[in-house]
Amino acid sequence: MEFLFELLFEICGEFLLQIVFELLAEFGLHSLSEPFRRKPHPVVAFIGYGLLGALAGALSLWLFPNLFIASPTAQLANLLISPALAGLAMASVGAWRAKRGQTLLRVDRYAYGFLFAFAMALVRYGFGQTV
Repeated sequence: MEFLFELLFEICGEFLLQIVFELLAEFGLHSLSEPFRRKPHPVVAFIGYGLLGALAGALSLWLFPNLFIASPTAQLANLLISPALAGLAMASVGAWRAKRGQTLLRVDRYAYGFLFAFAMALVRYGFGQTV
């Protein structure tokens, strides 16, 4: 039972880290988007959000060099579960913004939110230290 609680706590820690970085990026992009009225091509945006996610992963490793998840199997599962949940969270933020008539960015959609979080999780998985 203790193992399940520990595993759940570790996965929640990785997920919350991704959500915090994604929300910070979303807030920063909203504040910086005003000068750039013309939307980039979706492929350019796709590459950009992937790079931003990788950069966020590198920054998170600088702040938290140890992975929150100790089990290699759970780390691998985290590569899909946490980004999927983060994408859903960002889609919820986008729906909330749309309901209030606010400007939406691509990161406010599931696919771009998933991509950002997946790139971040992939960098953490590849370069993070296990305890």
